[in-house]
Amino acid sequence: MTRWPWAAAVLVLGVGCTREGKEGPAARAEIRRVSGSTMEVVPNDGQLPYCLLYTVSQKGVIRQLTMTRENRSIKCETGRPIANTSFRIPAQEGPVKVYVIFSDQRIPAGSVAQQLYELRDRHNVSGMDFRLHGQAFVEQLDFIPEEDEAPVTGGVVGEQGEVAEGMDTAPSEATGGSPPEDGGT
Repeated sequence: MTRWPWAAAVLVLGVGCTREGKEGPAARAEIRRVSGSTMEVVPNDGQLPYCLLYTVSQKGVIRQLTMTRENRSIKCETGRPIANTSFRIPAQEGPVKVYVIFSDQRIPAGSVAQQLYELRDRHNVSGMDFRLHGQAFVEQLDFIPEEDEAPVTGGVVGEQGEVAEGMDTAPSEATGGSPPEDGGT
């Protein structure tokens, strides 16, 4: 008779864990769209201190976005864009999978890129799929680049730093120069 209370307790605890697991783990990083084809990747709280950032496009192009002289992972701060920069993804390559690899130590990026190439056809990739020293986690995110608006080009910048609308771009007395007399050379 003493077995039944234990079995009931294990069953109740097992159901509680299953419900918790259905919510899924919290995202380790998030993508912030800066423009149609430009993004920032921002680590969330509680992540390991170093990271590498790669994209794999729908056409199979793999890009390493975090490049250093030593070709190793970089320090990643919580709540700040990785490498304090934004990354432009070519829209013509289609949707990309963004892989953020967090680690507890600096790891070589070249071997990770080669392993990512070998794993490119797998739907989900985890830290266990990579042959890395120490502790590592992989966050896989999706980004769909869109065509950016046409860039706005030129204008004459005045002495106060404002762009004067409707002026031609040839130097003039207002900008401190004079137009060329012989057609310019």
